[in-house]
Amino acid sequence: MRIFSASVIALLPLAAQAELAGDADRGAEVWNKCKGCHQIGEGAVNRIGPQLNRLFGRQAASIEGFSYSKSMQRAGNDGLTWTFETLDAYIDNPKALVSGTRMSFPGVKDAQDRADLMAWLRRYSDKPSDIPDAEPTARLDYIHVDPAVFEIKGDPEFGEYLASECTTCHLRDGSDEGIPSITLWPEDDFVAAMHAYKQQLRPHPVMQMMASRLTDEEIAALAAYFGALEDE
Repeated sequence: MRIFSASVIALLPLAAQAELAGDADRGAEVWNKCKGCHQIGEGAVNRIGPQLNRLFGRQAASIEGFSYSKSMQRAGNDGLTWTFETLDAYIDNPKALVSGTRMSFPGVKDAQDRADLMAWLRRYSDKPSDIPDAEPTARLDYIHVDPAVFEIKGDPEFGEYLASECTTCHLRDGSDEGIPSITLWPEDDFVAAMHAYKQQLRPHPVMQMMASRLTDEEIAALAAYFGALEDE
């Protein structure tokens, strides 16, 4: 698979750009996985999940009247906005981007399925015909975590040593007093979340800075430590 930078895509003729876009008609089939909780199109209303009209460019947790999780509200307050990149990460693994999301959905793991779904969703965003090369349907191959990273066996004792900075904010007893708990997180979710901060998909600037300092081995160690840490 060829990898195109954003600058290269900007120089491509529209016909070539179309080859990089998801298939919206096929995305309508992928939408069947979503429509049990979400509505889209004329007359769409909030259900278990919020309605998804005008999704691209929208700040997270910004639909008035919908009861979002505290984690989604925090993400929106931190500046999370729905773009191709952030939606791709969220649809792939919702809890990797917003750890306490109420969206109990395992994710769409196939990258082409996600691109097709986003092309379908884009049909219901503002004036999509005016932005034929907009990022919601540009088939960029955004950086994702190498599967080998999830195979690293973390050292919980090393993780405990590293955790002193984490626990100045995140409480070891698992309580949530304005800052989400990371105690007993599944290790894969912890690793994915930290790499989402490193890639600036999760928007919190302090966490982006903290994650950027960590190696893959250090992230694995922290995941092993917090994943086994018992509630006090």
